[in-house]
Amino acid sequence: MNIFGVDIGGSGVKGAPVETRSGDLIGDRVRIKTPQPSTPAAVAEAVWNLADEFGWSGPAGVAIPAVVRHGVVTTASNIDESWIGTDAAALFGERFDGVTVLNDADAAGLAEVRLGAGRDVRGLVVLLTFGTGIGSAVINEGRLVPNTELGHLEFHGAAAEDYAASRLVETKKTEGISTDEWIDRVNEYLAYVENLLWPDLFIIGGGISKRFEVYADLLVARTDIVPAVLRNNAGIVGAALAAAEEETHP
Repeated sequence: MNIFGVDIGGSGVKGAPVETRSGDLIGDRVRIKTPQPSTPAAVAEAVWNLADEFGWSGPAGVAIPAVVRHGVVTTASNIDESWIGTDAAALFGERFDGVTVLNDADAAGLAEVRLGAGRDVRGLVVLLTFGTGIGSAVINEGRLVPNTELGHLEFHGAAAEDYAASRLVETKKTEGISTDEWIDRVNEYLAYVENLLWPDLFIIGGGISKRFEVYADLLVARTDIVPAVLRNNAGIVGAALAAAEEETHP
């Protein structure tokens, strides 16, 4: 089954048709800048323009940085607040022949479990992406538990992502904590999540996955830790997979 996958981010909207059995993109991924302000109407137009690049009008899966319940957006992270309360499934459905909308981290987690680092792993798999915030996906025995938002757990008196997101690391352009201190914080956070969920596998995504060999020996947990492998295509592929599963098991 071929389905158009879309990954909406704060700075870019990416999309391509996906062959959902293999996860391969059909043609090159296309990326355009996220409209500013990123209102529902403006973003929907951007998504439809992407689909037009491929002459696509069939089914689609859309990953969005928000909690999504039954197609309705209930939070807004890195997108305009006017998304809150929007029936995104109905909005995108105006131009697609069937659409599934889900949280972007959930899409990435689904892709990694079906076709990436968590393939054939039984039990509870937790994907954590470290970037501006901390995204999460929880998949138990192959079934996604949606909208977990583990980056918003209270930890050290604040949201966990305000304690351990990779944006906090000092760079040439920004002040912040050292890489060593950040790794220590990540390990603390992993232990906290372990004690809550007792997962069988951690999949680590975000920028850390691109240079995982640098951090592999520094990350410490009872649970096995592996890097995400689908990287920039994970949201696109996962959105398409979610739509394919919805088509198969509505």
